[in-house]
Order: sequence, then structure tokens, then C-alpha cells
Amino acid sequence: MASIIQELKLAGLAGSLPAERIESYQEIYENNRHRVYALAFWMTDNELTADELMGHVFRRAFAHSAQPSPEVIDRALLAELREIAPIGVITLAAKPAGQVLNVRRNILRTHLERAVVQVPSTERLCFLLHDVEGYDHARISRLLGINQAESQTGVHQARIRIRELVAEMQQ
Repeated sequence: MASIIQELKLAGLAGSLPAERIESYQEIYENNRHRVYALAFWMTDNELTADELMGHVFRRAFAHSAQPSPEVIDRALLAELREIAPIGVITLAAKPAGQVLNVRRNILRTHLERAVVQVPSTERLCFLLHDVEGYDHARISRLLGINQAESQTGVHQARIRIRELVAEMQQ
């Protein structure tokens, strides 16, 4: 994305903004773009789609508020993600472990990346928000519209599935 201000002008949201508002928009964008892009990338597994999605997220967030908070931006991201994937229902149900999978040895980064993108969307988003972005379960549950127990289950199920997938790839 060349410039968030150019994008907003194209979308009709920046009009003739005063300089301080432009600086404010740019600051909000800079403070949140890495998180939004990373989540968009992990959810779409495509750089171009993630970049496009990031543009949609910020246009949506700035249309909602002149000073969107990180939570408003997260809700805009979730709204965009829901248009491309079902999010909000936990679908994984890990079976009891028959053996202990040792995946703590040298893991190839590509194996981990491939495993993460194979996890169902709700569990993947719970995992990314909790384990990668450091969100607590209360914040995840508010964002996704699930309860805290479902958020905890989603993270746990994603971790188990990622471990299984990495173990399969290492064989």
C-alpha cells in the first residue's frame, strides 16, 4: 500500500483533511499496519490478498471513526475476514493422544508455516491472536463473539493440530 492517505482519498474518506488529521491517520496506520498485515497474511496465506485486505480494513476503520482504536481496527479486520472465511465456530476436536509427539527438535520454519495455515479459520485466528499477538482470552472472545472457554479451546485445539501437522511433515 503506497499511502493510507492516498487510499482514503480514493475511497472518498480523506477529502480535504487538515494536516493534523492526516498526521493522525498516518500515525494510527503506522501503529497498526504490521499487526493487521500479519494477521491478514496468516489468514489468507497470500501476500497480495493480505495487502488488499489491509487496505479494506483501514478504509473500513477510518470510515467508522476518525480516531479508530486498535479494537475498532481489529473489528474491521474481522469483518473483512468473515467475508472470505467462516469465523466464530470451533470445528476442531482433537482425539486423545495415542503417543507423545516430539516436535521440539529442529523444526523447519516452512513446516510450521504450512501447519498454521492448515488449521481451520476460527482456531487459527484464536491461536494467532493469543500466541502470536498476545491478546488475552477476554479480548479474543469479545472480538470473535465467542465465550472465553471457546477461545481457550480454540487455542488449545490449534496447538494440538499444528503439532500433529508438523510431526507428519517431519516424517
